[in-house]
Amino acid sequence: MQLKRVVVTGLGALTPIGNNKEEYWNSLVNGVSGAAPITYFDAAKFKTRFACELKNFNVTDFIHRKESRRMDRFTQYAMIASDEAIADANINFDAVNKLRVGVIWGAGIGGLETFQDEVLNFAAGDGTPKFNPFFIPKMIADIAPGHISMKNGFMGPNYTTVSACASSANAMIDALNYIRLGHCDIIVTGGSEAAVTKAGVGGFNAMHALSTRNDHPESASRPFDAERDGFVLGEGAGAIILEEYEHAKARGAKIYAEVVGGGLSSDAHHMTAPHPEGIGVIAVMKNCLENAGLQPEDVDHINTHGTSTPLGDVAELKAISEVFGEHAKSININSTKSMTGHLLGAAGAIEAIASILAMEHGVIPPTINHSVKDENINSSLNLTLNKAQKRDIKVAMSNTFGFGGHNACVAFKKLD
Repeated sequence: MQLKRVVVTGLGALTPIGNNKEEYWNSLVNGVSGAAPITYFDAAKFKTRFACELKNFNVTDFIHRKESRRMDRFTQYAMIASDEAIADANINFDAVNKLRVGVIWGAGIGGLETFQDEVLNFAAGDGTPKFNPFFIPKMIADIAPGHISMKNGFMGPNYTTVSACASSANAMIDALNYIRLGHCDIIVTGGSEAAVTKAGVGGFNAMHALSTRNDHPESASRPFDAERDGFVLGEGAGAIILEEYEHAKARGAKIYAEVVGGGLSSDAHHMTAPHPEGIGVIAVMKNCLENAGLQPEDVDHINTHGTSTPLGDVAELKAISEVFGEHAKSININSTKSMTGHLLGAAGAIEAIASILAMEHGVIPPTINHSVKDENINSSLNLTLNKAQKRDIKVAMSNTFGFGGHNACVAFKKLD
Protein backbone atom coordinates (compact mmCIF):
# COMPACT_ATOMS: atom_id res chain seq x y z
CA MET A 1 0.00 0.00 0.00
CA GLN A 2 1.31 3.45 -0.94
CA LEU A 3 1.24 5.70 2.12
CA LYS A 4 -0.09 9.23 1.70
CA ARG A 5 2.22 12.18 2.37
CA VAL A 6 1.27 14.42 5.28
CA VAL A 7 2.04 18.12 5.65
CA VAL A 8 1.54 20.92 8.17
CA THR A 9 -0.76 23.69 6.92
CA GLY A 10 -1.76 25.54 10.09
CA LEU A 11 -0.30 26.44 13.48
CA GLY A 12 -1.73 27.89 16.69
CA ALA A 13 0.04 28.55 19.99
CA LEU A 14 -1.04 29.78 23.41
CA THR A 15 2.00 29.75 25.68
CA PRO A 16 3.59 31.42 28.71
CA ILE A 17 5.78 33.46 26.32
CA GLY A 18 3.20 34.38 23.71
CA ASN A 19 -0.55 34.18 23.16
CA ASN A 20 -0.28 33.38 19.43
CA LYS A 21 2.30 31.78 17.18
CA GLU A 22 3.96 35.06 16.19
CA GLU A 23 4.41 36.21 19.80
CA TYR A 24 5.59 32.73 20.75
CA TRP A 25 8.21 32.65 17.99
CA ASN A 26 9.52 36.14 18.75
CA SER A 27 9.95 35.25 22.41
CA LEU A 28 11.67 31.97 21.53
CA VAL A 29 14.34 33.54 19.33
CA ASN A 30 14.91 36.33 21.84
CA GLY A 31 15.35 33.97 24.79
CA VAL A 32 12.42 35.21 26.89
CA SER A 33 11.66 33.35 30.11
CA GLY A 34 8.01 32.75 30.99
CA ALA A 35 8.63 31.94 34.66
CA ALA A 36 7.29 34.27 37.36
CA PRO A 37 5.61 34.10 40.79
CA ILE A 38 2.27 32.26 40.77
CA THR A 39 -0.78 34.54 40.56
CA TYR A 40 -3.59 31.96 40.30
CA PHE A 41 -3.58 31.12 44.02
CA ASP A 42 -1.70 31.93 47.22
CA ALA A 43 1.42 29.78 46.96
CA ALA A 44 3.15 31.16 50.06
CA LYS A 45 3.18 27.78 51.84
CA PHE A 46 4.28 25.76 48.81
CA LYS A 47 7.88 24.65 48.25
CA THR A 48 7.65 26.08 44.73
CA ARG A 49 5.99 29.47 44.43
CA PHE A 50 6.44 30.19 40.72
CA ALA A 51 5.39 28.77 37.37
CA CYS A 52 5.10 29.62 33.69
CA GLU A 53 1.55 31.03 33.57
CA LEU A 54 -0.06 32.71 30.57
CA LYS A 55 0.54 36.48 30.47
CA ASN A 56 -1.85 39.32 29.55
CA PHE A 57 -4.51 36.73 28.89
CA ASN A 58 -8.28 37.10 29.29
CA VAL A 59 -10.33 34.14 28.12
CA THR A 60 -13.34 36.32 27.30
CA ASP A 61 -11.28 38.02 24.59
CA PHE A 62 -11.61 34.71 22.76
CA ILE A 63 -14.62 32.81 24.16
CA HIS A 64 -17.99 34.11 25.37
CA ARG A 65 -18.12 34.22 29.17
CA LYS A 66 -21.10 31.85 29.47
CA GLU A 67 -19.46 29.30 27.18
CA SER A 68 -16.06 29.60 28.87
CA ARG A 69 -17.58 28.81 32.28
CA ARG A 70 -18.60 25.41 30.94
CA MET A 71 -14.97 24.58 30.15
CA ASP A 72 -11.96 23.84 32.29
CA ARG A 73 -8.95 26.01 31.44
CA PHE A 74 -7.29 23.20 29.50
CA THR A 75 -10.30 23.11 27.14
CA GLN A 76 -10.39 26.89 26.83
CA TYR A 77 -6.73 26.81 25.80
CA ALA A 78 -7.42 24.03 23.28
CA MET A 79 -10.22 26.02 21.68
CA ILE A 80 -8.14 29.18 21.37
CA ALA A 81 -5.06 27.48 19.90
CA SER A 82 -7.12 25.37 17.50
CA ASP A 83 -9.07 28.43 16.33
CA GLU A 84 -5.77 30.10 15.44
CA ALA A 85 -4.46 27.02 13.63
CA ILE A 86 -7.69 26.56 11.67
CA ALA A 87 -7.66 30.23 10.62
CA ASP A 88 -3.97 29.94 9.72
CA ALA A 89 -4.68 26.95 7.47
CA ASN A 90 -7.27 29.03 5.54
CA ILE A 91 -9.45 26.04 4.69
CA ASN A 92 -12.93 26.49 3.24
CA PHE A 93 -14.63 23.78 5.28
CA ASP A 94 -17.83 24.17 3.28
CA ALA A 95 -15.90 22.71 0.35
CA VAL A 96 -14.49 19.64 2.15
CA ASN A 97 -16.00 16.41 3.42
CA LYS A 98 -16.22 16.93 7.18
CA LEU A 99 -16.53 13.18 7.69
CA ARG A 100 -12.86 13.10 6.71
CA VAL A 101 -11.80 15.87 9.11
CA GLY A 102 -10.83 14.69 12.58
CA VAL A 103 -9.53 15.99 15.91
CA ILE A 104 -6.91 13.99 17.79
CA TRP A 105 -5.77 15.85 20.89
CA GLY A 106 -3.38 15.24 23.76
CA ALA A 107 -3.76 16.00 27.47
CA GLY A 108 -1.76 14.39 30.23
CA ILE A 109 -4.15 15.33 33.03
CA GLY A 110 -7.16 17.20 31.69
CA GLY A 111 -9.43 19.20 33.97
CA LEU A 112 -7.34 19.16 37.14
CA GLU A 113 -8.56 22.53 38.40
CA THR A 114 -12.20 21.52 37.95
CA PHE A 115 -11.65 18.29 39.87
CA GLN A 116 -9.69 20.07 42.60
CA ASP A 117 -12.28 22.81 43.13
CA GLU A 118 -15.30 20.51 43.16
CA VAL A 119 -13.71 18.20 45.73
CA LEU A 120 -12.56 21.11 47.90
CA ASN A 121 -16.04 22.64 47.80
CA PHE A 122 -17.61 19.34 48.78
CA ALA A 123 -15.11 18.82 51.62
CA ALA A 124 -15.83 22.30 52.96
CA GLY A 125 -19.59 21.65 53.06
CA ASP A 126 -21.84 19.65 55.37
CA GLY A 127 -21.45 16.38 53.49
CA THR A 128 -24.42 16.96 51.20
CA PRO A 129 -23.31 16.13 47.65
CA LYS A 130 -23.78 19.39 45.77
CA PHE A 131 -21.78 19.12 42.57
CA ASN A 132 -21.86 21.31 39.50
CA PRO A 133 -23.64 19.48 36.63
CA PHE A 134 -20.68 20.43 34.42
CA PHE A 135 -18.19 18.81 36.83
CA ILE A 136 -17.66 15.62 34.82
CA PRO A 137 -17.97 17.14 31.31
CA LYS A 138 -15.45 19.84 32.25
CA MET A 139 -12.98 17.45 33.84
CA ILE A 140 -12.65 14.55 31.40
CA ALA A 141 -9.54 14.66 29.22
CA ASP A 142 -11.41 13.86 25.99
CA ILE A 143 -13.71 16.87 26.17
CA ALA A 144 -11.27 19.27 24.45
CA PRO A 145 -11.39 17.57 21.02
CA GLY A 146 -15.12 17.14 21.55
CA HIS A 147 -15.58 20.90 21.82
CA ILE A 148 -13.32 21.56 18.83
CA SER A 149 -15.32 19.16 16.66
CA MET A 150 -18.70 20.45 17.86
CA LYS A 151 -17.78 24.04 17.10
CA ASN A 152 -16.57 23.22 13.59
CA GLY A 153 -18.71 20.24 12.62
CA PHE A 154 -15.74 17.89 12.17
CA MET A 155 -17.11 14.34 12.06
CA GLY A 156 -13.95 12.27 11.59
CA PRO A 157 -12.04 10.46 14.37
CA ASN A 158 -12.23 12.35 17.64
CA TYR A 159 -10.38 11.41 20.82
CA THR A 160 -7.67 12.28 23.31
CA THR A 161 -4.37 10.49 23.77
CA VAL A 162 -3.12 10.26 27.36
CA SER A 163 0.52 9.34 27.85
CA ALA A 164 1.55 11.92 30.44
CA CYS A 165 3.96 14.46 28.95
CA ALA A 166 4.15 12.54 25.66
CA SER A 167 0.40 12.94 25.09
CA SER A 168 0.35 15.57 22.34
CA ALA A 169 3.28 13.99 20.50
CA ASN A 170 1.33 10.72 20.60
CA ALA A 171 -1.68 12.59 19.22
CA MET A 172 0.39 13.93 16.30
CA ILE A 173 1.67 10.47 15.46
CA ASP A 174 -1.85 9.02 15.53
CA ALA A 175 -3.03 11.87 13.30
CA LEU A 176 -0.12 11.29 10.93
CA ASN A 177 -1.02 7.63 10.59
CA TYR A 178 -4.76 8.22 10.04
CA ILE A 179 -3.95 10.49 7.09
CA ARG A 180 -1.13 8.31 5.79
CA LEU A 181 -3.48 5.34 5.61
CA GLY A 182 -6.09 7.33 3.70
CA HIS A 183 -8.72 7.49 6.45
CA CYS A 184 -8.75 11.31 6.73
CA ASP A 185 -7.83 14.36 4.68
CA ILE A 186 -7.33 16.81 7.55
CA ILE A 187 -6.79 16.40 11.30
CA VAL A 188 -6.57 19.07 13.97
CA THR A 189 -4.00 17.79 16.44
CA GLY A 190 -1.93 19.08 19.34
CA GLY A 191 -2.48 19.31 23.06
CA SER A 192 -3.34 21.48 26.02
CA GLU A 193 -2.75 21.51 29.76
CA ALA A 194 -3.68 23.71 32.72
CA ALA A 195 -2.06 22.17 35.79
CA VAL A 196 -0.86 25.37 37.49
CA THR A 197 -3.17 24.68 40.42
CA LYS A 198 -2.80 23.86 44.10
CA ALA A 199 -3.09 20.16 43.32
CA GLY A 200 -0.66 20.36 40.42
CA VAL A 201 2.07 22.29 42.20
CA GLY A 202 1.58 20.43 45.48
CA GLY A 203 1.61 17.04 43.78
CA PHE A 204 4.76 17.65 41.77
CA ASN A 205 6.44 19.21 44.84
CA ALA A 206 5.71 16.03 46.79
CA MET A 207 7.62 14.12 44.09
CA HIS A 208 10.57 16.57 44.31
CA ALA A 209 10.09 17.15 40.58
CA LEU A 210 9.83 20.95 40.54
CA SER A 211 12.57 23.54 40.82
CA THR A 212 12.49 25.47 44.09
CA ARG A 213 14.56 28.41 42.83
CA ASN A 214 12.00 30.84 44.26
CA ASP A 215 14.38 33.80 44.48
CA HIS A 216 15.14 33.68 40.74
CA PRO A 217 12.23 32.02 38.94
CA GLU A 218 13.12 33.47 35.54
CA SER A 219 16.32 31.38 35.51
CA ALA A 220 14.95 28.27 37.21
CA SER A 221 14.38 26.25 34.04
CA ARG A 222 17.98 25.52 33.06
CA PRO A 223 18.27 22.36 30.97
CA PHE A 224 21.76 20.81 30.79
CA ASP A 225 23.13 23.19 33.45
CA ALA A 226 24.97 21.56 36.36
CA GLU A 227 22.83 23.48 38.86
CA ARG A 228 19.43 22.46 37.49
CA ASP A 229 17.09 21.31 40.25
CA GLY A 230 13.85 20.32 38.56
CA PHE A 231 11.35 21.46 35.97
CA VAL A 232 9.15 24.56 35.97
CA LEU A 233 5.43 23.94 35.54
CA GLY A 234 3.90 25.59 32.48
CA GLU A 235 0.47 25.81 30.85
CA GLY A 236 -1.09 26.48 27.47
CA ALA A 237 -1.80 24.76 24.17
CA GLY A 238 -0.38 24.07 20.75
CA ALA A 239 -2.47 23.17 17.68
CA ILE A 240 -1.28 21.82 14.35
CA ILE A 241 -3.30 21.22 11.19
CA LEU A 242 -2.10 18.06 9.44
CA GLU A 243 -3.31 17.58 5.88
CA GLU A 244 -2.83 15.07 3.10
CA TYR A 245 -0.28 16.53 0.71
CA GLU A 246 -2.29 16.31 -2.52
CA HIS A 247 -5.34 17.75 -0.73
CA ALA A 248 -3.28 20.70 0.50
CA LYS A 249 -1.59 21.17 -2.87
CA ALA A 250 -4.91 21.17 -4.74
CA ARG A 251 -6.24 24.07 -2.69
CA GLY A 252 -2.99 26.06 -2.87
CA ALA A 253 -2.30 25.86 0.85
CA LYS A 254 0.75 27.29 2.54
CA ILE A 255 2.82 24.28 3.64
CA TYR A 256 5.11 24.73 6.63
CA ALA A 257 6.75 21.30 6.54
CA GLU A 258 6.19 17.64 5.82
CA VAL A 259 5.68 15.24 8.72
CA VAL A 260 7.83 12.35 7.59
CA GLY A 261 7.65 10.02 10.56
CA GLY A 262 7.01 9.28 14.19
CA GLY A 263 8.37 6.82 16.69
CA LEU A 264 7.11 5.41 19.99
CA SER A 265 8.74 3.31 22.70
CA SER A 266 8.61 2.51 26.40
CA ASP A 267 11.42 2.61 28.95
CA ALA A 268 9.81 -0.29 30.87
CA HIS A 269 11.95 0.87 33.78
CA HIS A 270 10.43 3.19 36.42
CA MET A 271 7.27 5.19 37.09
CA THR A 272 8.97 8.57 36.82
CA ALA A 273 12.73 8.20 36.27
CA PRO A 274 14.24 7.59 32.83
CA HIS A 275 16.52 4.63 32.24
CA PRO A 276 19.99 6.00 33.13
CA GLU A 277 21.44 4.84 29.80
CA GLY A 278 18.50 6.21 27.84
CA ILE A 279 17.57 2.82 26.37
CA GLY A 280 13.96 3.79 25.65
CA VAL A 281 15.04 7.12 24.20
CA ILE A 282 17.54 5.39 21.93
CA ALA A 283 14.76 3.11 20.74
CA VAL A 284 12.26 5.90 20.07
CA MET A 285 14.67 7.97 17.98
CA LYS A 286 15.73 4.91 15.98
CA ASN A 287 12.07 4.03 15.47
CA CYS A 288 11.34 7.54 14.26
CA LEU A 289 14.26 7.57 11.83
CA GLU A 290 13.23 4.21 10.41
CA ASN A 291 9.59 5.23 10.13
CA ALA A 292 10.61 8.44 8.33
CA GLY A 293 13.07 6.71 6.00
CA LEU A 294 15.87 8.91 7.30
CA GLN A 295 19.52 8.30 8.11
CA PRO A 296 21.04 9.79 11.29
CA GLU A 297 23.19 12.16 9.24
CA ASP A 298 20.03 13.67 7.67
CA VAL A 299 19.03 15.34 10.95
CA ASP A 300 19.98 19.00 11.48
CA HIS A 301 18.06 19.89 14.64
CA ILE A 302 16.61 18.16 17.70
CA ASN A 303 14.31 19.92 20.16
CA THR A 304 14.90 17.73 23.20
CA HIS A 305 12.52 16.82 25.99
CA GLY A 306 15.10 18.66 28.12
CA THR A 307 13.06 19.28 31.26
CA SER A 308 15.90 20.59 33.48
CA THR A 309 15.86 17.54 35.74
CA PRO A 310 19.15 16.05 36.97
CA LEU A 311 18.53 12.55 35.58
CA GLY A 312 16.48 13.21 32.46
CA ASP A 313 18.78 15.65 30.68
CA VAL A 314 21.82 13.40 30.99
CA ALA A 315 19.99 10.27 29.84
CA GLU A 316 18.55 12.01 26.77
CA LEU A 317 21.86 13.45 25.64
CA LYS A 318 23.57 10.07 26.14
CA ALA A 319 20.89 8.59 23.89
CA ILE A 320 21.45 11.24 21.21
CA SER A 321 25.19 10.52 21.23
CA GLU A 322 24.47 6.80 20.91
CA VAL A 323 22.00 7.12 18.03
CA PHE A 324 23.78 9.78 15.99
CA GLY A 325 27.42 8.96 16.75
CA GLU A 326 29.88 11.49 15.33
CA HIS A 327 27.05 13.32 13.57
CA ALA A 328 25.62 14.27 16.98
CA LYS A 329 28.27 17.02 17.13
CA SER A 330 26.83 18.57 13.96
CA ILE A 331 23.22 18.72 15.20
CA ASN A 332 21.77 21.88 16.77
CA ILE A 333 20.25 20.56 19.99
CA ASN A 334 18.08 22.77 22.19
CA SER A 335 15.40 22.78 24.87
CA THR A 336 12.67 25.39 24.51
CA LYS A 337 11.43 24.35 27.97
CA SER A 338 14.13 26.68 29.26
CA MET A 339 11.73 29.46 28.23
CA THR A 340 8.21 27.98 28.34
CA GLY A 341 8.60 25.65 31.29
CA HIS A 342 7.10 22.19 31.00
CA LEU A 343 3.58 22.16 29.55
CA LEU A 344 3.12 18.46 30.40
CA GLY A 345 0.65 16.98 27.90
CA ALA A 346 0.90 20.05 25.66
CA ALA A 347 4.73 20.00 25.54
CA GLY A 348 5.04 17.86 22.41
CA ALA A 349 2.75 20.17 20.44
CA ILE A 350 4.30 23.51 21.32
CA GLU A 351 7.81 22.11 20.91
CA ALA A 352 6.93 20.64 17.51
CA ILE A 353 5.66 24.10 16.54
CA ALA A 354 8.97 25.57 17.70
CA SER A 355 10.85 23.11 15.46
CA ILE A 356 8.57 23.80 12.48
CA LEU A 357 9.01 27.57 12.86
CA ALA A 358 12.77 27.13 13.29
CA MET A 359 12.77 25.31 9.95
CA GLU A 360 10.71 28.05 8.32
CA HIS A 361 12.88 30.92 9.61
CA GLY A 362 16.27 29.20 9.53
CA VAL A 363 16.93 29.97 13.19
CA ILE A 364 17.38 27.63 16.19
CA PRO A 365 15.93 29.10 19.40
CA PRO A 366 18.38 29.00 22.31
CA THR A 367 18.55 26.93 25.47
CA ILE A 368 18.63 29.80 27.97
CA ASN A 369 19.83 29.99 31.58
CA HIS A 370 22.94 27.88 31.06
CA SER A 371 25.93 29.01 33.14
CA VAL A 372 27.63 25.98 34.71
CA LYS A 373 28.92 23.06 32.64
CA ASP A 374 27.74 19.60 33.68
CA GLU A 375 30.66 17.17 33.58
CA ASN A 376 28.20 14.33 32.89
CA ILE A 377 27.20 15.86 29.56
CA ASN A 378 29.22 15.44 26.37
CA SER A 379 30.88 18.82 25.86
CA SER A 380 31.16 18.32 22.10
CA LEU A 381 27.38 18.59 21.64
CA ASN A 382 25.99 21.89 20.36
CA LEU A 383 23.25 22.67 22.86
CA THR A 384 22.52 26.12 21.32
CA LEU A 385 23.28 27.79 24.62
CA ASN A 386 21.91 31.21 25.56
CA LYS A 387 21.72 32.65 22.04
CA ALA A 388 19.76 31.73 18.91
CA GLN A 389 21.80 30.33 16.02
CA LYS A 390 21.12 30.61 12.28
CA ARG A 391 20.87 27.28 10.50
CA ASP A 392 19.38 25.95 7.29
CA ILE A 393 17.23 23.12 8.65
CA LYS A 394 16.13 20.42 6.26
CA VAL A 395 15.15 17.85 8.91
CA ALA A 396 14.12 18.46 12.52
CA MET A 397 13.11 16.06 15.27
CA SER A 398 11.19 16.72 18.47
CA ASN A 399 11.46 14.43 21.52
CA THR A 400 8.79 14.12 24.21
CA PHE A 401 8.75 11.70 27.15
CA GLY A 402 6.23 11.03 29.92
CA PHE A 403 5.88 9.51 33.38
CA GLY A 404 5.29 5.81 32.95
CA GLY A 405 8.18 5.54 30.50
CA HIS A 406 6.26 6.79 27.45
CA ASN A 407 8.54 8.07 24.67
CA ALA A 408 7.53 9.79 21.44
CA CYS A 409 9.57 11.36 18.65
CA VAL A 410 8.29 13.20 15.57
CA ALA A 411 10.31 14.10 12.46
CA PHE A 412 9.66 17.07 10.15
CA LYS A 413 11.23 17.79 6.77
CA LYS A 414 11.41 20.94 4.69
CA LEU A 415 9.32 20.35 1.61
CA ASP A 416 11.38 19.79 -1.56
